[in-house]
Amino acid sequence: MHGGTDRRHRLALRLVVSAFTVLLMAGCGQATETVPGAATAATSAPAPDSSATDLGASRPVRLLIPSIKVDTALMDLGLQPDGTMEVPPDGKLAGWYTDSPTPGEIGPSVLAAHVDWKGAEGVFFFLSKTKPGDRVVVKREDGSSAAFVVDRVEQYPKDNFPTDAVYGNVDTAQLRLITCGGDFDANARSYRDNIVVYADLVS
Repeated sequence: MHGGTDRRHRLALRLVVSAFTVLLMAGCGQATETVPGAATAATSAPAPDSSATDLGASRPVRLLIPSIKVDTALMDLGLQPDGTMEVPPDGKLAGWYTDSPTPGEIGPSVLAAHVDWKGAEGVFFFLSKTKPGDRVVVKREDGSSAAFVVDRVEQYPKDNFPTDAVYGNVDTAQLRLITCGGDFDANARSYRDNIVVYADLVS
């Protein structure tokens, strides 16, 4: 597995090549099933802690957002030949963009999932309902967990996506959760906006 510095450099190069296409989630709204195994209880989030440090690299395997009852396995997402990011094949799973840092490493780790799929709720159906202070936990392959607290929730038009703000290098371990939102364009079979949740690592 590449270290955090190498991964951040690769991510920056990807942004140059595909800044306007990465993670625009054109497939949102096509799903077939809702996510199984939702969490059943909310957990109060700790305050952001500036002493929280880089946990090192470890592949993420599970995502929990108790406030919106998300408890899902994570798959790997790479880039397609046209330079756009892969998206989960249906609404049941979320995915980690493998050219971003692993959750808990320094930098913006990127997780994505569908808001819905063929009329059924997707993993991130309620992502826009998260609020500052909500807790997000990512379980990692090495047995550790990276705990984050939501800082803010934003909605952006897909044709004006703030690539640098979402994917640009940062000097702390952060998380980006991304899905579709806004109005649905029936002709394009896609939502017009993206929802982005920004979260910070806590100890």
